[in-house]
Amino acid sequence: MLENMRNIGIMAHIDAGKTTTTERILYYSGKIHKIGEIDDGAATMDFMQQEQERGITIASAAITTQWKGCQINIIDTPGHVDFTAEVERSLRVLDGAIAVICAVGHVQPQTETVWKQADRFNVPRICFVNKMDRVGADFFAAMEDVHNKFNCQTVAIELPIGAGQDFDGVIDLLRMKELHWDAASEGEKFTVSDISADLLSLAQEWRDKLVDAIASNDDALGEKYLEGEEITNEELIATLRKCTINRTLVPFLCGSSRHNQGVQPLMDAIIDFLPSPSEVPAAEGVQIKKHDEQEKVNVVCDPNAKVPVGLVFKIQYDVQAGVLCFVRMYAGKITTGTQIYNVAKKKRERINRILRVNANHMEQMDSVSAGDIAVIVGLKVSQTGDTLGSEGMPILLESVRFPEPVISIAIEPETMSDRDKLNETLEILSREDPTFTHKEDEETGQLVISGMGELHLDVLVTRIRDDFKVNCRVGAPQVTYREAVTSSADYTENYSRVLGGKENTAGLTIHVEPRQTGEGNLYTCSVKHNLDIPEEIFEAIEQSINNSFASGIKMGYPCTDTAVTITAIDYNPLTSTTFAFEAAAAEAFDKACSVASPELLEPIMAVDIESPSEFVGEAMSQMTQAGGIISSMDEKPGGNIIHAQAPMAKMFGFTTKLRSVTQGRASFGMIFSHFQKKI
Repeated sequence: MLENMRNIGIMAHIDAGKTTTTERILYYSGKIHKIGEIDDGAATMDFMQQEQERGITIASAAITTQWKGCQINIIDTPGHVDFTAEVERSLRVLDGAIAVICAVGHVQPQTETVWKQADRFNVPRICFVNKMDRVGADFFAAMEDVHNKFNCQTVAIELPIGAGQDFDGVIDLLRMKELHWDAASEGEKFTVSDISADLLSLAQEWRDKLVDAIASNDDALGEKYLEGEEITNEELIATLRKCTINRTLVPFLCGSSRHNQGVQPLMDAIIDFLPSPSEVPAAEGVQIKKHDEQEKVNVVCDPNAKVPVGLVFKIQYDVQAGVLCFVRMYAGKITTGTQIYNVAKKKRERINRILRVNANHMEQMDSVSAGDIAVIVGLKVSQTGDTLGSEGMPILLESVRFPEPVISIAIEPETMSDRDKLNETLEILSREDPTFTHKEDEETGQLVISGMGELHLDVLVTRIRDDFKVNCRVGAPQVTYREAVTSSADYTENYSRVLGGKENTAGLTIHVEPRQTGEGNLYTCSVKHNLDIPEEIFEAIEQSINNSFASGIKMGYPCTDTAVTITAIDYNPLTSTTFAFEAAAAEAFDKACSVASPELLEPIMAVDIESPSEFVGEAMSQMTQAGGIISSMDEKPGGNIIHAQAPMAKMFGFTTKLRSVTQGRASFGMIFSHFQKKI
């Protein structure tokens, strides 16, 4: 069963055609009976109202379909950089991916971002060069761009017949046949014919390149190739599959999803070249033992494993069903009506229902097994990144790491009666989206929400108003700063208070030191867990330090890149309490960090500007005026891409300025890069 399953994602730059391609896959596999177009606001995968209105994908939607006896779980991901968390969490649970490349724009800025994210999770991928019907389309230039940008070996398994308005089908290099699609049947029917005489020499040249590339990556096939023996298509496909899964080769296909050309061979390639759940390396995890000791384990994808292991990779709120938890199973089986253990939260949860995901509608299931993806209804405390498993043998999978929010706005309800509803809504949204946070400013009493960019917050505020029907007002965007120590310090705190006639004492020594930029905060305790000190004391100290990270040092901004180690604990069984240790830890943190040369850090954004050649000078000038440092520039057909870094604080209103000096023809995207000392 596992060998007939594929968990794949479709990733690309905004507007490269991910959702359009998915719609065709669903149509040709019989999942939907009418092709929905993004331009009409009718795409199946874009089921949120805002996605239909804006014509972009915001939330990654999952859907299951069948093709040639194989179950394909597809996750459609956003292309806009503000929704990078959606891409990140999807790639974490995928076994393979389709990178959709625009035949005109080639490798665009967000393509680079998602490709690097896929590299980090070792996701094998195939490339589909879309929009071959557009003026300026160049399949070979797109392939060359991927090869140069990502230092990977690319191989064409198809060639386009013509380009732009003359695009008229593809040549299958493995079977050496021409494929032409029938417009009257919306591309459902296509004809297979021999390669025409004028294209035969080109096809033979690229077929030889394909065979050479495959043979050079496999010893047995390489030997046959060098000895001039006949290599069968079955051998080529089997070896190319192995090379794709090992990420030594990236197969390239082409077509035009909008005009229903080239999608069925892409679906065949998903089955032929992308791995099943049993063909990817075992997931890495840690087994939690007594006293929270950890031992590394490999979780093998086995539906018959006695211990179930699943990862919650997405939370979504549904008006009728409540909280939906998207879960990828890695081992064992989970059944409806049973209890499951949340390893991260150390709590039991009940599974009310298990649903098969079909974008905007669900189908009831009795159970979900290793390798599959499903939605679980009924989990009360689970969040993105939590592991579901067994209390008897708790295994914790590596959680998904998300970038920190960099932009904030104040939000307030229009009436006092809306306040509780607003708080509830913010809780739901922050559980759904780990890059969205909210807190109450202690000094002003204002509710402050934070996210990854102006569009990100705009989408969330619109959801608060339209989906959750909460009337609210929002303030101007503000930059979210951070604090960090720049030197090491030690501090010993002895706490003693008499409260309610009872003495509360605690003593501990803390060591703080800076970490490398981007490493985040780290809490460790070098004091051995033993029977003399109760476990709740260790938990109270850790909780207090984590709260202190969030509340900052001097300015009240959250800490980052700071390491805290508890080096000594002074515990008195008669007078020590968890309250006393919480207070002592918070005081020690403040005192130690205050003498460790704390600094205020500001978010620096990686900015990519796409501009026509004649406006490059004006675009670069605007970038430098915004305090940006230009690092490099790529030339593309019809324009240039400028790569720069700039402080977030200077990027507000940059869109308007850029459009005004480039007659509206330049665009830009930005993503958080790092925090650095505020000048």
